[in-house]
Order: sequence, then structure tokens, then C-alpha cells
Amino acid sequence: MDKYDVAIIGAGPAGMAAAAQASDLGLSTAVLDEQIRAGGQIYRDVDKAAPQRGEILGKDYTDGTRLTKALRQSAVDHIAGAVVWAIEDEFRISYTCEGRGAQILADRILLATGALERPMPIPGWTLPGVMTAGAGQILLKQSGVVARGAVLVGSGPLLYLIAAQMVRAGLPPAAMIETQVRGDTFRALRHLGGAIRGWPYMAKGLKMLAEIKRAKVPRYTGATEISIEGDGKTEAVTFTHKGRRQRIDCETVFLHHGVVPNAQAARSLGVSHGWDAAQSAFVPELDEWGQSDVAGVFIAGDGAGIGGAKVAEHTGRLTVLKIAENAKRLSTQDRNRMAAPLRRALARELAVRPFLDAAYPPYSAALQPTDSTVVCRCEEVTAGSIRGYAKIGCLGPNQTKAFGRAGMGPCQGRYCGLTVTALLADANGQSPDETGYYRIRAPLKPVTLGELAAMNETTQDATE
Repeated sequence: MDKYDVAIIGAGPAGMAAAAQASDLGLSTAVLDEQIRAGGQIYRDVDKAAPQRGEILGKDYTDGTRLTKALRQSAVDHIAGAVVWAIEDEFRISYTCEGRGAQILADRILLATGALERPMPIPGWTLPGVMTAGAGQILLKQSGVVARGAVLVGSGPLLYLIAAQMVRAGLPPAAMIETQVRGDTFRALRHLGGAIRGWPYMAKGLKMLAEIKRAKVPRYTGATEISIEGDGKTEAVTFTHKGRRQRIDCETVFLHHGVVPNAQAARSLGVSHGWDAAQSAFVPELDEWGQSDVAGVFIAGDGAGIGGAKVAEHTGRLTVLKIAENAKRLSTQDRNRMAAPLRRALARELAVRPFLDAAYPPYSAALQPTDSTVVCRCEEVTAGSIRGYAKIGCLGPNQTKAFGRAGMGPCQGRYCGLTVTALLADANGQSPDETGYYRIRAPLKPVTLGELAAMNETTQDATE
């Protein structure tokens, strides 16, 4: 069984930057990633898509080729198509790849698992034709497919990005139904200094808005009472705007109201998490180098708190500097010298984040869905059921598994976890920290008996 100085889970911007840095510092390194090609969600399939659709997807996307090239030129073992389903004591990592199970060992682990789109459970969100904005981007990046006449619903910069990309592709969205209100903008003004320091980010946003306006895409801000209607498939979005009920016929809806750290792997290792009110999500408790309270476990990128691609890249490199120091490959003096420019760049990139978090909060009606709205899609558990569990003594998400199987489906609570926490916290008059989250155990992702059997065969072959 191969053993490495460091194993990196995820080949997005944080994982790729960290891997190349680790290789340069002489650390034996493995990168395990579910995708066949490196890039993560932000730079998904960038090496293939950049030459074909670079003008549509934009320079921020094509910039990812710089990281994929560095990864290819390094001495890193990039295990592509690897689905990690367990990380055990002494960092034995179990994964499946090409239908076979396999394992590696590592002295240290760097989790670069990125973010998940925040679930947006509104009436009708489980209908065919409804997907996340990120899923819409996957279609565009990997296949060059753009949904005709799609309606974008929610809030946040990603909605503007995908709308602008659809405009460039010649198939602009039918409408944008946005949930942020004027009061959110006023509250964000207290962070105006940071927005000014992060002016390049703001300038990109204004440019995208100008593209959307020139394409005459209708925008409805401050929308409430949003629901998706249809008989067996999506047929329309209805909502209230400025006191009037509106209906837009469509076959495709992209939902988005922010992203949250993908914490499943970190939680399975026992890493402590705390509630971040600004991002309305749990984030791991880390030191300035990305080191967790579990010895040998480090976290970088959006999995450590939402910051975006550049922040992920910088934190990936910073974290590896600490790992290299721990492994006696780098002195403390050299670590600090190499970290100084990364910290300055990180501060510039993070300056705008408080403004964005305040200006584009999650849609409140999706944080506290109506009783009839499904919140756990895997097990078809409604918000009303969760509230009902609270009335008869359910205090936390783990108990909901016994009350009604919420969080026990194939996603292992990835997409319902925050909603279940919010519902129970509200019903029981507790904070999210007091209410807690699901206890995550292996397997993190589904694994078949055939894959386990193949892993045993591989082990036997190696010992013969």
C-alpha cells in the first residue's frame, strides 16, 4: 500500500495549488479527486473547455489552466476519478476508482473538498427541470449545453455570472428572480471600505450586470413567496414582486442562494465546527495555517469558509507551508518568509467578502420552508415533519434519523443538514451551535459490495 507525506482530497484551486507547492517542497504527495480531469467545480474541465468556450466562460475560468498545468508538471500522484468514502485512523484513505476499491496511507491529510450550493427548498423544487445554478454551469463547461429560456432564482454573484455566460452563449435567461432586498444593500454599506479595497471584484460584478442589462433580461429583485409549479415537470415560476403576483412560464429553473463549506469529510474525522452567522453555515475551527484540532488534519479552500477561487489557491499554498514545517522540510523562518506575500494577497481577496455576505443573504423562506415543502429529498421528509419531531422531543439532527430517516439517504445529509438544523433550532428555541449537525460516518459516499470485493482482490494480489 502506497504511503505519502501528505494526501490531498480534492483537485480544485486549493488542492491543485497545494499539491504543486508540496511537490516543490519535496513532500511525497497524492491528490484524490472524483473528477476525471483536475479543476474542481470552479475550474471544472478547464483544459478541455477553455479552448472551445473560453470567451463564453470568461478569463476568471480559463485562468484555471495555470493551476492544472502546474499540477501536471509536478511529481504529484494525481488519482483521478477517485471517490473517497472513508478516512480512518493513521490516515488510511479508502476510495473507489474504475469500479475497484483501493487504499493509500498518509502522514497528514489536507482536505480541499470545496463548497456545496446551499439547498433552496421552496415549493416545487423537486420537480424535473429544477436544478442548481452550479448544475447549469456544469452543463455549459463540460458539454457546451445551455438551457433555453431558463429562469434564474435566488441571490448572489453566481447568478450574475451564469446569466452573463448564457448571454454570451446567445441564449439569455428568460428572467432573473432575485430575493435580496434594498435593506440588504444598506446593511452591506457598513462594509463599503472592504468593497472598495476589493474593487476588481466589484468591477467584474458591474460588468456582468451591464451585460445582463444590454441583453434586456428582466430582473425582479426583492421577490417573495416563490414557488415552482408543474404537473410532473416544471411549467412555471410564480412569485410576488412589489405587491403583485407574477407568473413566468418556463421548463427550466436554476436555483441559487449561496454556497456553504462541504464539511462531510472533516466531520467524519471529528474536526470541530462552529456556526458562522455571516455565512449562515457551519465552518471548521482552524488556526491561521488551516490546521484543525485533529492532529495531522488540515483544511484549505472553500471547505474552510467561503472565499472563492483565489482565496482557495492562497490558502492551499499557506497550509502546505505549515505541513512542510511539521515534516521538517522547511524552517519556521522560511515558512514565514514564503507566507508573507500569500497573506497579503489573501487579505486583498477577502476584503470584499463581508460586503457580499451582507448584500446577498440566503432567501429566508428557504431557510424556514413551509410545512409541506420537502427538505430531505433522499427520504422525502418535509419541513412540517421536522417541526413535528421537535414537538415530541427531537433536539438535534441525529435524532431525526430515528424519528423519520432524514439524512439517511445516499447524500448522507449533505443537502438537508443545514435546513434540518435551522428548523430544529427555530422550533426548540436554540442556536445552531446548540442544535448541532449530523454525526458523519463512513461511507461518505455510496460504495458497492463489488467494489469492496475488488479492493480485497487487489490487496491479495499485492501480497502474493
